[in-house]
Amino acid sequence: MDKLTEIRRPIEAELKAYRNLFEETLQTENPILQVALSHLLQRQGKMMRPILVMLAARMAGRVGESVLHAAVALELLHTASLVHDDVVDESDRRRGQKSVNALLDNRAAVLVGDFLLSKALYHAAQTGSQRVVTWVAELGQTLSDGELLQLANLEKTTFAEEDYYEVIRKKTASLFETCARTGALLADGGEELVERMGGFGLSVGICFQMRDDLLDYENQYDTGKPSGNDMKEGKLTLPVLHALLASGDETMKSVALKVRKGEATDEEIAGLVHFTHRQGGIAYTEKMMDQTVDEALKLVGNGGGERAIVDALNLYAAFVAGRNL
Repeated sequence: MDKLTEIRRPIEAELKAYRNLFEETLQTENPILQVALSHLLQRQGKMMRPILVMLAARMAGRVGESVLHAAVALELLHTASLVHDDVVDESDRRRGQKSVNALLDNRAAVLVGDFLLSKALYHAAQTGSQRVVTWVAELGQTLSDGELLQLANLEKTTFAEEDYYEVIRKKTASLFETCARTGALLADGGEELVERMGGFGLSVGICFQMRDDLLDYENQYDTGKPSGNDMKEGKLTLPVLHALLASGDETMKSVALKVRKGEATDEEIAGLVHFTHRQGGIAYTEKMMDQTVDEALKLVGNGGGERAIVDALNLYAAFVAGRNL
């Protein structure tokens, strides 16, 4: 049995109910909109965020209708942010498939994103929890803030790991944090569990982005993310930032600034990727990821919930970090 199947096993019934509600939500009589929504349904992926909502809820109690609505709301908000991000980044692919803006055009993609955002708020309201509505609304602001910070970093002439962490906390980890907090809250978990699950989600979300960034330094074309692709989009992630700061290499810093401006050649990007490997940027990021996943595992602990759910959460954290327990 693969690890993801093992993680899902104790919540299969809940995930089936979630999928039914999610698919029902993405139905419309508008033909243009339905083309986009059907396309999005085909790329649901591993459902990492809904899984986290369900597991956090099961740590507290049972998964009721409010939890299902929250999971749909958060996945819709996430999907809306990706649709809008692809417009901002002028990306025509999303994990090996056409982006919505490539399938239709930028105008339609923005409107599809707006539709998804509105649906997300609707489902948040269906939870009957003012706190959840507030968290979802605040999350939308945080995701946008993270995207704007990433754009602002393109204009910087200095390099700092703190800038990287601030962006990934807002663009990625905040969503995992809200998923975990919301699941625990709606299943009537106490404040201690809600905060503990939130901390778990935040740490896991940071690991998730670190792992995704590391894939950009591997020649794994089946990931849909070829080596150096982040740099081609002007993004300098933790591996290269560490290499630049640790080495103080002025030539490579000049190349990195060209990357931010979108002026670096393919050869220069390849050189910067090689430099990152040579200067230990990959090993450093793996070390930071291991430390972060350890923090997540400590927050789950060995008890406080059904054994199968505790085990699934531990496996979830390990899976995100690409680690064996």
